[in-house]
Amino acid sequence: VSSPLIADIHFDHRLALGVLKAGAHGLRINPGNIGGPQAVKKVVSAARETGAPIRIGVNAGSLHRDVLKKYGGPTPEAMVHSAMEHVRILEDLDFGDIKISLKSSDVRNTIAAYELLSERVDYPLHLGVTEAGTLISGTVKSTMGIGFLLAEGIGDTFRVSLTRDPVEEVRVAYEILRSLGLRSRGPEIISCPTCGRCEIDLFSIVDEVEKAVSGIVSSPKVAIMGCVVNGPGEAREADVGVAGGRGQGILFKKGEVVRKIPEDQLAEVLIAEVRRIAD
Repeated sequence: VSSPLIADIHFDHRLALGVLKAGAHGLRINPGNIGGPQAVKKVVSAARETGAPIRIGVNAGSLHRDVLKKYGGPTPEAMVHSAMEHVRILEDLDFGDIKISLKSSDVRNTIAAYELLSERVDYPLHLGVTEAGTLISGTVKSTMGIGFLLAEGIGDTFRVSLTRDPVEEVRVAYEILRSLGLRSRGPEIISCPTCGRCEIDLFSIVDEVEKAVSGIVSSPKVAIMGCVVNGPGEAREADVGVAGGRGQGILFKKGEVVRKIPEDQLAEVLIAEVRRIAD
């Protein structure tokens, strides 16, 4: 693979040694369950030799029972306590190439835990709301948790966790970054929710355009509006767009009308224009 490959290892340190030897670029481990002090030393030694960073991955669902007893459950404070214990294990071995994650399926606990930890360490933080759920509910939870923290300036990497094809996870992740102005990839499609003025099949047009331009890397702003009230007026900042009418629509660029188009050609014409801009 050309992208960095991170191995998530639990319980058997020999697996960690094996994946590092095979070329893994990094590890996610829990130093407390990898097999004792000697096993941790071996893993750290191999990571140091290969230049692989180690992510300490704390999960609210698998905190040690002593920590749960002390804090009365998987609280943000309990998660931070666990993370700091594991950080000290690696620091005592003079290993500092560390990243930390604190994941919970509870959005508020996730946010609070990362806020607490960010005040105590300078290590990179990997964000995520674990076991977030299905496409819609998981997207909302991930966006609220990850987006809130990124907006606060907390977090260096993140993963969106959905019960879905990983491709959808990546798409949601890019949209979170785009919405915060941190990074853009692919066309940004803005479209209206429709109202009584809409006289075209806007849903189908939006779906067709979105699928057709999904492979484009550049980021033109594309507007697909149901009527001329919303476009080009309210979508004047779009690089290109269409607005519907009765059985027809208009093509506009930067708020200026270019020409009229029959309804059955709106998607086709817009797709061609987006591809032309992208080239």
